Amino acid sequence: MKYEKVKNYYNGEFVESVSTESLDVVSPLDGNLLSQVPMSTVDELNAAVESAKNAFDAWSKTPIKERVQVFFRYRALLERDLDELTKLVSEENGKTYDEAKAEVEKSIELTEFACSMPQLVSGEILEVSKGVECRTEHFPLGVVASIVPFNFPLMVPNWTMPNALVLGNTMIMKPSELVPLSVQKMAELLKEAGLPDGVFNVINGGKEIVEGICAHREIEAVSFVGSTHVAKLVYQQATHNLKRCIALGGAKNHLFVLPDANPSMTATNVTASMSGCAGQRCMAASAMLAIGNVDSIINQICVEAKKVIPGKNLGAVISKAAKERIENYITEAERGGAKILVDGRNAVVEGKENGTYVGATVIDFVTPEMSVAKEEIFGPVISIMRTENLDEALKIENANPYGNAASVFTQSGGAARYIMEHASAGMIGVNIGVPVPREPFSFGGWNESRFGANDITGKSSIEFWTKLKKTTTKWNAEAGVNWMS
Repeated sequence: MKYEKVKNYYNGEFVESVSTESLDVVSPLDGNLLSQVPMSTVDELNAAVESAKNAFDAWSKTPIKERVQVFFRYRALLERDLDELTKLVSEENGKTYDEAKAEVEKSIELTEFACSMPQLVSGEILEVSKGVECRTEHFPLGVVASIVPFNFPLMVPNWTMPNALVLGNTMIMKPSELVPLSVQKMAELLKEAGLPDGVFNVINGGKEIVEGICAHREIEAVSFVGSTHVAKLVYQQATHNLKRCIALGGAKNHLFVLPDANPSMTATNVTASMSGCAGQRCMAASAMLAIGNVDSIINQICVEAKKVIPGKNLGAVISKAAKERIENYITEAERGGAKILVDGRNAVVEGKENGTYVGATVIDFVTPEMSVAKEEIFGPVISIMRTENLDEALKIENANPYGNAASVFTQSGGAARYIMEHASAGMIGVNIGVPVPREPFSFGGWNESRFGANDITGKSSIEFWTKLKKTTTKWNAEAGVNWMS
């Protein structure tokens, strides 16, 4: 075992779990044992919440200009330890080094945005009537929780943690039991940055801890990122217990490819979108709508897909079970009459035979009723559905229950605008395979890709992590009395 057993973190200290149940943390890159993660008890969750509750009063009363100084230091530590963090993310998640580095760099950008909060939450004041002023101020909620997934061990925790804490909340974070090491390192860096004890807390575990978070009386808000099935359950349980909740689920992102699209740009973008992070991201392209005759572009996509080599510029999928599930989707499509143009099944990397790799896969002549056309595969697989026109393609995209992202590849401004207006997705790209908004714009999909109000990042997140106080004042008696006062 390369690392020590994972510990919980509260009251500013790493605490060994009392639970006798644990899971192995295995690197998808080579199958080697990295660590063990405890399946903590509800009593341990209660201790972490008590830690956060005790820290809230002093932290929330600390001026935001002072709170943000911790995150300037935290950002500097992320930069200092960029290489170490990159290797850790790659090791526990299976990403390539470059993909893991990009994840750390995105975490730095997210922290930079949090450092700008003093300029964004200064409130408003207006003289609404002679001698009468109204003002608004943002106040923290209290103890909040963030439940984060395996596919971005560092970035997704930094979607929520910096904003929530800068705004004056204290937090409980539950990492994925598959990738708990990056959040451990994050806790260490926050401690080094000078974050007061109890403001940030980590509790490891599984379903019991998630349910405990959703039911806990002292937790005011819950954020979740994961599958749509679990996102629904978390949203239902959290809101049933009168908490704020934003729960991001899965995706089936569609790429509309028109005959006038730039062939080279389209092929490279489509391939990168479907294979980046081994397809294990909610913004990955997994369905391509080929509108009209785009055979030359499909041929170029196949050429690009064959350049994506497992173990070289394509990382591993998270587990053996994930590999089997993804390959079963491919086999099922083939049996259903689809044509496998590039086959990534049975990929093995020399020297890492115990790694869990699936090669880039291109499937043509997929029909809308096939599983690969409808369901989130979460692997480096793209399914091509052929349509005659934009409206036929939009009908397929609109019928899908998800709504995270959609992109269109064309040189026609009119066609692009038509997709922008009619695609049922919260994030749209034009000639961009992964249309993730950069800060301060917020991340969030539509339909069954998101449950709850607001988005999880950017300016929209301010409304989620705070409550608004409105104050009306009048000091001068000579202003008289009217309907405003």
